[in-house]
Amino acid sequence: MNNRTRPFLLFFLFTFYFCLAPAQWKSIGNVLEATQTDDGVIFFLEGEQVNISVLSPEVIRVRYYPVEYSNNTEYSWAVINSTLGEKNFTTDKLEEKTILKTSKVEVRIEHSPLRIAFFDKKENLLNQDDPKKGMACSGKEIAVWKTMPQDEFYFGLGEKSGSLDRKGKSYVNWNSDIPAYKADTDPLYQTIPFFYGIKKGNAYGIFFDNTYRSYFNFGKEHPDQYSFGAVDGEMNYYFIYGPKPNDVLQKFSALTGTMPMPPKWSIGYQQCRWSYYPESRVMEIAQNFRSKKIPCDVIYLDIHYMDKYKCFTWDNERFPNPKKMTDDLAQDGFKVVTIVDPGIKKEDGYRVYDEGTKGNHFAKYPDGKPFVGTVWPGACVFPDFTKQDSRDWWGSLYKSLVDVGIKGFWNDMNEPSVFDSPNKTFALEVMHDANGTPSDHRKNHNVYGMQMARGTYEGLLKLKPNERPFVLTRAGYAGVQRYSSIWTGDNISNWDHLEMAIPMCLGLSISGQPFIGTDIGGFVGNPSGELFARWMQLGVFNPLMRTHSVIDAMNKEPWEFGPEFEAINKKSIEMRYKFLPYIYTQFYKAATEGTPIMRPLVFDYPEDGNTLWKDDLFMFGDALLVAPVIEERATKRGVYLPAGEWYDYWTNEKISGGKDITVEAPIDKLPLFVKAGSIIPTQQVVQYTDEEPINPLTLEIFPTRKVDSTSQVESTYATTQWYEDDGISFDYQQGKYFTRKATFNQTKENMNVSLTQSKGDYKPPMRTIVMKFNAQSKKPTTVFHDCDELQYSSKEVQPTTALTWSYNSEQKILWVRIPDTFGSQKVIVQY
Repeated sequence: MNNRTRPFLLFFLFTFYFCLAPAQWKSIGNVLEATQTDDGVIFFLEGEQVNISVLSPEVIRVRYYPVEYSNNTEYSWAVINSTLGEKNFTTDKLEEKTILKTSKVEVRIEHSPLRIAFFDKKENLLNQDDPKKGMACSGKEIAVWKTMPQDEFYFGLGEKSGSLDRKGKSYVNWNSDIPAYKADTDPLYQTIPFFYGIKKGNAYGIFFDNTYRSYFNFGKEHPDQYSFGAVDGEMNYYFIYGPKPNDVLQKFSALTGTMPMPPKWSIGYQQCRWSYYPESRVMEIAQNFRSKKIPCDVIYLDIHYMDKYKCFTWDNERFPNPKKMTDDLAQDGFKVVTIVDPGIKKEDGYRVYDEGTKGNHFAKYPDGKPFVGTVWPGACVFPDFTKQDSRDWWGSLYKSLVDVGIKGFWNDMNEPSVFDSPNKTFALEVMHDANGTPSDHRKNHNVYGMQMARGTYEGLLKLKPNERPFVLTRAGYAGVQRYSSIWTGDNISNWDHLEMAIPMCLGLSISGQPFIGTDIGGFVGNPSGELFARWMQLGVFNPLMRTHSVIDAMNKEPWEFGPEFEAINKKSIEMRYKFLPYIYTQFYKAATEGTPIMRPLVFDYPEDGNTLWKDDLFMFGDALLVAPVIEERATKRGVYLPAGEWYDYWTNEKISGGKDITVEAPIDKLPLFVKAGSIIPTQQVVQYTDEEPINPLTLEIFPTRKVDSTSQVESTYATTQWYEDDGISFDYQQGKYFTRKATFNQTKENMNVSLTQSKGDYKPPMRTIVMKFNAQSKKPTTVFHDCDELQYSSKEVQPTTALTWSYNSEQKILWVRIPDTFGSQKVIVQY
């Protein structure tokens, strides 16, 4: 939500001032002395110091700073864990170099001048400083130059518009409120200074943990080198060796934290606009969803629910009884999420302003006067979220909204955005507490939104300790995933932005921010029915599925584009709910391992050079390849399938990969492919996530061929493991969860599916399991269900029992239904 009339000229002048080349760059010089420590080596130079520290066999930290700062621990907002594995290492100190070795990497530090290179254990060069420049400074500005191999490519950096491959481009990190951004707009709302280098299938990552305005240049001017740096602060980066991209991300996630499990309702469909009011309009929207049987879990309230845009208030004329409204909506399965911005109206008698002033919670100039800027309520002051006491106070304010039944919170405008400031944010001299080490806004700007989301998340935990919070933030820094989901800000209702949505979400996802999405249909402007339908199809396989709209745009509910598109949109949203068991399992992997839910093909297939530039399709979890239609009036689209076997989800056609194909894509079809060897858990369509328990749980089996390495016997195989819990509490952390593995095997004699004994103390309600066997060329003669463990005898099931099994010869699908005992079970099919 933005003032779309605000001028851009001053902002862009401010944004790109860094492009003016500094007068003098001074590269670091020769090593004078080196001292080994418990975790690495310190190199002393003339007036400077470089620390090389081992955090694990794969993770090496590099710090460069003046000697007078040697006792400065430089607090990190991002890093929460510096013990990532064994720190065993050896050093060889030679006259011309020092060699530090772990079990995974070798770091060679040249002494004259100091230059750093990283190798794997086979002595393959992974990354090295540019010999001429290396690390350098110019006044307070710091940077490092690296050599850039021709066959190395770069990905990551979080939220960036344009293509996913960063090579040949330059970027700035300075959280910025840019409405209706374009493909070449930079910077945007998020700062995630983390990227991958991928060369011939091997990957490393670099996380530059510096919160000042930073920049990355991947050979835009010089094709043989790349660089990154910041206008102030330390050269402080973490080198993370893979060798595969997911290995890199798992270490980065261990360093900066993983997302918590979200409330299950938050992965359902969410409906938003600026703004739904009054209360009668909110109830009308809810009633339309239920009467039309279009699933939906969440309705948002934008700034018009407030009294004159003042946070933590209600407009009593538009919303006379918020508690009754949320109770009534809850009866129909809806959760309400409200917007909360950081700007607090400067008004005596307004409780939040008075409390914040008394508690010394607002950001101030060096002379002690509070910074005042104009946003929606008018003249506002802003909490200093870098101060623990102020975050605690901020979190306590949510009680008034939680008490009336609000279930989630949307933190917007927190770059922070200011309407009347020349640079569209705080004056740079404004001071912040910065965790007890006061510093100005230049250093704290990029973490402001993250710390606002943190204050919100931690406050909700205190108010309801055993209920998972849902927070959505527009701005953030590396580590924000610990507190909040993210969306890509104020996009446009056009086909270009639909295309941009894919690489933007992928860039965030592989940068440690898995719970991401876009404004479905576009925020600014009016989509056609076709554009909205295609965007909704993409939204099914975005981790966050949320429609949003600017105040002066058309209505963008799923039914607003005529009966044909209403039916198509309904089908898409129903698909989301059908896949909930699979999607929820991917969230569990993201929360426990850091594995991204949505990821580019190069992430899963880095050794396949054809995947490097494929940013209009993606993997969703381990099993699904999604190929959204992003061209107007298209009824076909090209799809690249990596090597291996794949299934067209809609036709069950098995396709050999390693090639480009063309598939039919009529307006009501999202091209979707399943990796052979997968079993996908799905469920019945519900109108909201907790409307009823899963029943039946359907296991959709897509077998692949495999050859036993010992016996050389060929068989077909598929497997999965899925996750369940109560969807709302933190009891899963105490063992109240449910995981179970299903394995399919087929030989010439028979085929079977084995279900393991479930793990964890959570037990779902009794239900039926349906097994859908795809690619079955003939009808079986008998089907056995073996579950001796729970005193079921082995029973032969005849095909005359209607709800037990059936075979569709045209589709080549075998359906088998069994009761779920939650113990060890096996279905055996004989021909």
